[in-house]
Amino acid sequence: MTDRIEVAATELRPLLEEFILWASTNAPDSDPELVGPAVLWHRLAFSQDSGTWKRADLRNLLLDRMPKVVDDPDSAADGMLPAVDAYLTFLSQTGRLAKGSDSLDDLRAELDDVEDQFVELMEELLDDTEDTGDEEEEGGDLGDFELFADELAELDTIRLRPDTELAAAAREVPLIAKARDLALWVGSGRRVGEDTLLSDAEVEEALGVVGLPRPEAQGSLAEAVPQLWNIWNLAVDLEFLEPGEANTVAVQDDTSEWPFDDDEDVLDAWMLGLHSVDYGDPELADDDLTMALAGLTRGVLVRLLLAGGSRDLDELRRELAEAAADLDELGADAWEAADDPLTPAVDWLTGYGMVTVADGTVTLTPLGTEGVVHLVDDSDIEVDARPAIESMSAHELLALSAELPEEEADAEFAAWMRLREPGRAAEELLEAAAEDESDALIRVQAASVVGALGEAAIPAWQEALKQPSLRPYAATHLSHLNVPDAPEPTQDDTHWLILDMWTISAGLGRAEFVGSVRDIGPELLNSLLEVIWKIPHAHVEELLDLISQVHPDKQVAKAARRALFRARSATS
Repeated sequence: MTDRIEVAATELRPLLEEFILWASTNAPDSDPELVGPAVLWHRLAFSQDSGTWKRADLRNLLLDRMPKVVDDPDSAADGMLPAVDAYLTFLSQTGRLAKGSDSLDDLRAELDDVEDQFVELMEELLDDTEDTGDEEEEGGDLGDFELFADELAELDTIRLRPDTELAAAAREVPLIAKARDLALWVGSGRRVGEDTLLSDAEVEEALGVVGLPRPEAQGSLAEAVPQLWNIWNLAVDLEFLEPGEANTVAVQDDTSEWPFDDDEDVLDAWMLGLHSVDYGDPELADDDLTMALAGLTRGVLVRLLLAGGSRDLDELRRELAEAAADLDELGADAWEAADDPLTPAVDWLTGYGMVTVADGTVTLTPLGTEGVVHLVDDSDIEVDARPAIESMSAHELLALSAELPEEEADAEFAAWMRLREPGRAAEELLEAAAEDESDALIRVQAASVVGALGEAAIPAWQEALKQPSLRPYAATHLSHLNVPDAPEPTQDDTHWLILDMWTISAGLGRAEFVGSVRDIGPELLNSLLEVIWKIPHAHVEELLDLISQVHPDKQVAKAARRALFRARSATS
């Protein structure tokens, strides 16, 4: 799933960069940087089309999703809604608000409607941060990944399994099935109590539904079944259960459909419940002792990851007991009071499909590796995690390599190419490059790699002639290969290649872009500006606008503004 987030982020980057340029002139009071997380999660959770926006999706994004993922609630409270308003205006004015979206006026009305609730949620997050600030300063708990940041950074590349394989594993997760069954038993509009959610009679019935034994209890049965409440909370995390008004709770409509048919839906659901790993931490009668073992389950995960995926259980138990004693003066007492605190942690991870236990050894599953990498990433710690070479698509390869140093990127390409015939590799790479006409970096990378394949790539280049965004590259390479009847590159082809290069340099930053256009020279650049505006390139208008703003030669800036006017007039 992490690779899907990275692919979506790469896909959205050119659009967000264009928005940032637009906002500097059209919405200078907004903070466009705050839009990124909202747009990314809209794409991941609500719409495959980044241009389709609905009022209901906007509300759910801001009130449900963003409180779970926002990094800076203070900045979000002040600026996220104005930034989203500016972004939606940008989509509308540039023709990117897709057909089927709600109108800009309706979307703005929804922003007004949710403003008070959104700010209140952000303020609650701020209060929670302040409440826990002192505890965090004391050095964290057993699951504090920051303690292992240096070791995590030094790990060899972690290879993540494909979504199809992970989704198949997620469908078999026992705890999700139990959460579904419990939610279906709850039904619609069940009234819950204020002191205990369920009566003892209801608790006994619920235990049977999820397959848990009835414990011997001297007092209230509801207070003796922490595992049941963990599954209840998981059902809420998974959005199988939703609290309602007047002390009611209800099952969600699609809960009975679990396991879902769509792999992406399955993995999205599994990821919603990932933070339930904390439910594996032991619960003791004394709150101070319970806190001394906080983070134990995450501590298991990070130690497994650092060990390459497997640890001897007895050795892991001794290490965690020592860590608990070192981190908290009550740690040794808490470990003794819990008897065997590692067991509930490993049991929960097993139930969530993240580890297996055999012959005294606990081992991360592919799903567990995906999950712990995501948790580490949530802690803002860098790890080198990539899709497995054999399952990596051409687009994933190109997107990943754009972020790597040249030598590492070359090694990824070489390993990927060894698994397929050169002609087939060329086809896949050029097909990936044609997926998004606005992604110049992916296109240039693909053309560079395919260009090195020589004559084996000729059929793929000939097919690429049909794609406007790839035709300039195809014509150039076919010409260099002296292919009979191949079209000669035209002046328009050359101009397209220039626009691609400018797009890439603009993505690297203002200084790089200014350098790339200044290298051309004012006279030649003016000549280019007279004609390049006619090219139907996805970024021609934003590039002309950028040149008009940053070029130090006033005549060039004036020529760029004139070219921008012509380009906009031609498309209006």
